[in-house]
Amino acid sequence: MSRRRLLGTAGAAAAVTAVSACGQPPDPQEVRRGHVVGQTTDVPEGGGAVFSHSKLVVTQPEEGEYRAFSAACTHGGCTVQEVEDEVIRCLCHGSEFDIVSGEVVTGPAEEPLEKFTVTIDGTDIILD
Repeated sequence: MSRRRLLGTAGAAAAVTAVSACGQPPDPQEVRRGHVVGQTTDVPEGGGAVFSHSKLVVTQPEEGEYRAFSAACTHGGCTVQEVEDEVIRCLCHGSEFDIVSGEVVTGPAEEPLEKFTVTIDGTDIILD
């Protein structure tokens, strides 16, 4: 084996080791546990709001009842974009999810959105 090839192979192995040692970046929801992710004033009754900075969608199916879901569509991973007509919509491929349960209403997604719990403190929505 030539010196150049040996060094190239060693460099590639080092890069793989460095990537695997770093692992995956932390999940945005894990980082935000215990922190304010939004305001109740942004979440209309019978609808919801997408908080893209925390990768969450928070809904208020009934007055004072808040639900939180991952904003990552289970079909292709796009961030859901809107909450209207009692559904959470992903405009990438047309999937729709129920604002109460996160279950699929319209595909192509087959899996529900991941659920999270939140606590309300005044107007702060805090991820549990």
